[in-house]
Amino acid sequence: MYNDGWTIDNGYETGADNTPTNTPLSITHYQSILKNVWGYESFRGIQQDIILSIGQGHDTLGLMPTGGGKSITFQVPALAMEGICIVITPLIALMKDQVQSLRNRRIKATAVYSGMTHDQILTALENCILGNYKFLYISPERIGTPLFQAKLRHMRVSFITIDEAHCISQWGYDFRPSYLQIVNIRHLVPKAPVLALTASATPEVVEDIQRQLEFRDGNVFRMSFERKNLVYYVRQTTDKYAEIVHILRSFPGSAIIYTRNRQHTQELAEYLIKKDITATNYHAGLPQVKKDERQNAWQHNQYRVMVATNAFGMGIDKPDVRLVLHFDIPDSPEAYFQEAGRAGRDGKLAYAVLLYNNKDCKQVLKRIDETYPEKKYIKQVYEDMCYYFEMAMGDGAGITREFDLQVFCYKYRHYPVRAHNALLLLAKAGYIRYTEDDEIVSRVMITLSRDELYRLDERPDNQERIIQTMLRMYSGIFSGFVYIDEYEVAKISGAEYNDVYLCLKELAHLGILQYIPRKRTTLITFVSRRVDLDEIILPKEIYEERKKQYKKRIESMIQYVTDRDRCHSRFLLLYFGEKDTKKCGRCDVCLEEKPMEKEELEKIRESLINQLKDGPISPRHLDFTGFDKDRFMIVFKEMRNNDEIKLNKDQHFVLGKLRHS
Repeated sequence: MYNDGWTIDNGYETGADNTPTNTPLSITHYQSILKNVWGYESFRGIQQDIILSIGQGHDTLGLMPTGGGKSITFQVPALAMEGICIVITPLIALMKDQVQSLRNRRIKATAVYSGMTHDQILTALENCILGNYKFLYISPERIGTPLFQAKLRHMRVSFITIDEAHCISQWGYDFRPSYLQIVNIRHLVPKAPVLALTASATPEVVEDIQRQLEFRDGNVFRMSFERKNLVYYVRQTTDKYAEIVHILRSFPGSAIIYTRNRQHTQELAEYLIKKDITATNYHAGLPQVKKDERQNAWQHNQYRVMVATNAFGMGIDKPDVRLVLHFDIPDSPEAYFQEAGRAGRDGKLAYAVLLYNNKDCKQVLKRIDETYPEKKYIKQVYEDMCYYFEMAMGDGAGITREFDLQVFCYKYRHYPVRAHNALLLLAKAGYIRYTEDDEIVSRVMITLSRDELYRLDERPDNQERIIQTMLRMYSGIFSGFVYIDEYEVAKISGAEYNDVYLCLKELAHLGILQYIPRKRTTLITFVSRRVDLDEIILPKEIYEERKKQYKKRIESMIQYVTDRDRCHSRFLLLYFGEKDTKKCGRCDVCLEEKPMEKEELEKIRESLINQLKDGPISPRHLDFTGFDKDRFMIVFKEMRNNDEIKLNKDQHFVLGKLRHS
C-alpha cells in the first residue's frame, strides 16, 4: 500500500536476499498510476521507455534536458513496485521539495542529508526498514557511512536512482568523488537495478557513467536536447550593466542573471533596484534562512530578477522564467546549457543571453591555471593546512575539523580561488574530504530547572507555545544541549521559521535557555595520516587528464561566444553528440544570415507606431500578431536605441521622436 487507502496488486514477491522479485508490468498499469497520482493523461518524450526498462529490471540511463520530467521516470515505477526506491542526489533543496511533494500526495518518503543529527538519520533509516516507505532520498556523501550500509542490508530495495549521474564521470564537468561510492552499494543489493539520470552528458561521459556504475546491460534512452522555444543570443558589449537594463526593459517576465562573483550578485541587484527593476541576490555564502526567503519571494514574483551564482537553480522549478542572462562566460557548454535551460520550462518562448567583452575570453583562459594550479603549489597548500590544524606527521587519519578558507588564506598568503581548487584536487586524490558549507545543526539547553521554568511570570503566547513544543519533542533539554530543528518546531507549533528563531534568541537573551543557531561551515576530514610532501601523488587521471578536459571545455565556450558562422542551438546540440541537427533560424547568428527585407521592416515599424500613437502601452501588451516575434523584437530594439520608442515614468512604452526612413 503506497497511497493511504489504495492497495495495488503489483505482482512482486520478495527474494531470499530481501530484494523484491521483479515481475514486469504493462504500460497501462503505469499510466493508471500517472493518472491517479499526478493527474496526467500520458507520458512525455522518453519517460515511457525509461519506465518500462527499469520496470523490467534493466540498468537504465536516461538523458533528459532540464524540464524533461525526470522525476516521473523513477517515481511512477517505484510506486508500482514492492519495496523502497533509493534516490541519490546532491541537491538538498530538491530532496526536501520532492519529499514534501510526495507526502502531500500521501506517499511515504523521507530524506537523509548533511545537517541531520545521528538520531534523526537513525529514525529515518529505521522507518525505511519498518515503515513501508516508498522513497529514501540520500546525499552521495551519506551512502558510504557504516550506519547507512548496515541499514541498507535490511531494506527491500526496488531499484536505485542516481540523479545528476554525470557527477560520477571523471570526464564530466562536475565530477564528485563521493559518487564513486555508489557502485559499492550495488554490491550490497546486487539484484536491484540502477536508473541513472542526467540533463547534460557528452558521448564520452555517457560511456563512462555506464562503466562506473557497472551496468549489466546497455539501455540508454536519449531525449533530444533541442529546446525549440528557447532562443540563444550572444551579445558583445563594453557596458554590461547598461546592456542588462536595456535587455530587461525589452523582454518582460521573470529573469535569472548568473555571475561568478558573490559580491557582484549584490552589486548588480542594487543597481537594478535603482533602475526601478525589482531584484534580489543569492549565493552559497548566505544564511539558509536568507536563501529560503529570497528563493520563495522570487518564485512568487515578489522580485522580477534573481541575480545569483551557480549555487542557485538546481532543483528549482519555476516554469515561467522568460530570460536567463549570463554576466560571465561559464566554464563549460554543459554548465551553460543547464543554466540557460531554466528559461521557458513552460514551453513558451524564452531567451538565453550571454554577455561578453574583449577581456572575457582572456579571463576565462586564466581559470585553467587557477582551477589546476601547479602540483608544487598543491603540495604547499597541503603542508600549510597541516600546520593550520597543528597536525603532526603520521597523525590525523579520520579526524574532522572546521575550516575557514579566508582565515587560512590570510595566514598563509594564498589566493582563495587557487587554494580552494588545490583542496578540491587533494580531495579527488583521496587525501582529504573537503565538505563545503556543511550545515551544523542548532542546539538548545534550558538553563532553568523545570520548576523554575513553570514559576516564571506569564510569558507571551508565542514563547509559551514554542517552549511547550520543544519540551514535547526533545528529551534531556534541561540536562544538556540537544540538537533541534527549527523547521520542525515551527511546523508543529504552527509558527513561522523566523518566529521560532527570534523567539529562541529572545529567550536566550532573558537567560531562560542557551541557543546555538545552525550555521553553515566548511569541514575538512583527513582520510589518511599526514604524509610527507614527497609521498603525495596526484594521479594522471586526477590532474593531467582532467586539466586537459577542462581546457577543452573552456575553449568550446570561447568558440561558442566568438563563432559568428554557426547557429548557437546547433553548436550546443553537436557538442552533446546530436549529429542530425538543423539551424534554429532564431538566434542572432541565424538572423544575421537572413537580413530583413525593407518591406517587412517597414510593416513591423508601422505596426509599432500604430500601437503607440493612441497612448502608452505596457511591455506585456505589445502585439506582434502576424509577425515573427524575433524579427519584431529586432525592429523594436532598433527603435528603442534610436529613442523612437521610450519608457515613461510608469515603465510603459510611448512614442519618441520618429525618424524618417
